[in-house]
Amino acid sequence: MTEQQVRRTTQTPHQKPALRTVGVLGGMGPEATVLLMSRIIAATPARDDCDHIPLLVDHNPQVPSRIRALLESEGDDPGPVLARMAARLVAAGAEALALPCNTAHAYAPALRGVGVPFLDMIEMTADSIAADYGAGCRVGLLASPAVERAGVYDRAFATRGLVPVFTNQPDLLLAAIKRLKRDAQDPQAPDIQQRIARDLLGRGCDLLLVSCTELSLISHAVPPGAQVCDSLDLLVAAICDFSRGDEGAFDSTSCDSIGAS
Repeated sequence: MTEQQVRRTTQTPHQKPALRTVGVLGGMGPEATVLLMSRIIAATPARDDCDHIPLLVDHNPQVPSRIRALLESEGDDPGPVLARMAARLVAAGAEALALPCNTAHAYAPALRGVGVPFLDMIEMTADSIAADYGAGCRVGLLASPAVERAGVYDRAFATRGLVPVFTNQPDLLLAAIKRLKRDAQDPQAPDIQQRIARDLLGRGCDLLLVSCTELSLISHAVPPGAQVCDSLDLLVAAICDFSRGDEGAFDSTSCDSIGAS
């Protein structure tokens, strides 16, 4: 029995259940990891420090480039590095794992089998969209070209009847992502995303999905009135629900209620 399990089983009936610790594989990129943490804090109704979600964060910007590995077939394999990070987090006491990087979910198999649940951002995003919009929904993905190349969302969308639509200007969107990695306040990145979003909506998309956590930094940069879901917000909800012991709650989380922040 782990220390966390002992702590929960020895509580008196008048004590609040202990919050469970979630391990975060971070640093991809650094600003996106900080954004995840800030959104978790914002989503937590806390009266004091002890009401907040306990996190263990392996903030590792040295994970080999996912974009380089997937788009250019060059560089080191990120999978073994992510697996070692997962093992460190579990050894340190993480009771579930979260990965706030859509592209890195191409390596999710390396994170399974470590003895704790993996909060799969791709699956929960597809679940939420299917619940809100139904089969046949055309989803415009604001994502790294590596997400399309690796088919990160393909299986999750196909099994739910969702239709992924990617930009026909992937290099332009990748340029915006790289700008945000250099400077989260880059003034040109929002304009680029707006342009891409308008094009996707013009091609018949019912919904825009912010499916790069770098782009979550500018999730507000979409045309007025657009329906938007941010995969990072769904991961935030899942982390909070798991920590509080409500693992099934995120299954019904609505994109409409989360939206872009």
